[in-house]
Amino acid sequence: MRWKYAAGGLDADYPSFVHTVLCDMRARLRKSERPNRIFEVVLEVARQAGFVGRKRVLDSTALYDAVATQDTITMLRSAIRGLLRTANAALANEIRAVLRREDDYASPGKPACDWDDLPAREALIDALVRDAHAALLLFDGKDVDADVNQALTLLATVVGQDIEAGDDGVFRIVRGVAPDRVISTVDPEARHGHKTSARGFDGYKGHISADPDSEIITATTVTPGNAADGSVANELLVEVFAGEAPSAATADEGSSEAANEGRAIEIFGDSSYGTASVVEHIEGKGALAHAKVQAPSSRKGMYSKDEFEVDLDTGTVRCPRGVLVVIQPHSDGGGRADFADHCEDCPLRERCTSAKAGRQVKIHPHERTIANKRAQQRDPAWKKHYRATRPKVERKLAHIMRRRHGGRRARV
Repeated sequence: MRWKYAAGGLDADYPSFVHTVLCDMRARLRKSERPNRIFEVVLEVARQAGFVGRKRVLDSTALYDAVATQDTITMLRSAIRGLLRTANAALANEIRAVLRREDDYASPGKPACDWDDLPAREALIDALVRDAHAALLLFDGKDVDADVNQALTLLATVVGQDIEAGDDGVFRIVRGVAPDRVISTVDPEARHGHKTSARGFDGYKGHISADPDSEIITATTVTPGNAADGSVANELLVEVFAGEAPSAATADEGSSEAANEGRAIEIFGDSSYGTASVVEHIEGKGALAHAKVQAPSSRKGMYSKDEFEVDLDTGTVRCPRGVLVVIQPHSDGGGRADFADHCEDCPLRERCTSAKAGRQVKIHPHERTIANKRAQQRDPAWKKHYRATRPKVERKLAHIMRRRHGGRRARV
């Protein structure tokens, strides 16, 4: 019915087609050189109609994976099965010839084992790892097709991320979690992600850029669930900066922002986008960066970094007691102000630090950018403008994700 409506209002009894035609068409579109062509054309029409302005709001949301997260043993065996399944008959026979476990790797799932018996579990893991290594060694220096190479890469990743050899030469599962751990051989691009420190998910992140006035989405991308929001900010902003020549406008001073109000490009984002690299990219394009930079952390009741006077022009830092210390520069462009010689007899020590070596103040390589943004965020006018604009993207994400089987699971 939707297709008939989109085709110009065809009659309800107009001859239709098998629904899989749409699935095939979508698959062909994804594999084409311009998979976003429909989105691009609609967006251009919106621009011509005046619905797309010079403001953008960035945000992301979780996209849940549709497969179960697998444990290390299941992934190891599944990766070996995947290699056998991908290889042709002759190559599969070569692989089986080097495998030593009494397992044909034909059926899915976990192998049989007394899971309450630690030696039995360790023996199983060691045997699976040795089979995996034997299969990988077989292909060392060989030219293989893309599918087999992909299966080999997955097998090597699974073996490398969770396994280590002990002093006794036995392979065991590593304690802890690898930073970019593959969580399923069925969907190896999925990752563990966190929207907050207390709420995690398995799958992907969907990132959008939207015009806050019309709520039209202007750019999208998808990343693994563990990707930082700021890592794709530049990609989302390509369309708004296309053809824009950098102007002299920056957001360093309130007067500069006021002078450009109404004509400069404005980018809004929460603290996930408040990194120095993202802010400097936006301002380098002559736009205004309304991304919240996180305040420096401190223990409850103790002085935060904001209560130290950092003077980058003179290269000094003054503590709340009034002691002036020279910044010791680092090779990365940052530095450190060390107050150790002045902390021992300081009456403010208990409110400043509990470290035996005394208080240290770290200087970020992009300290000036961060300090300027923090100062700007204390302006009531900036807060009002930010609060009136940025939350609109939350409503747009809610529209996309509101159905149980809607956008929240729409990986494509």
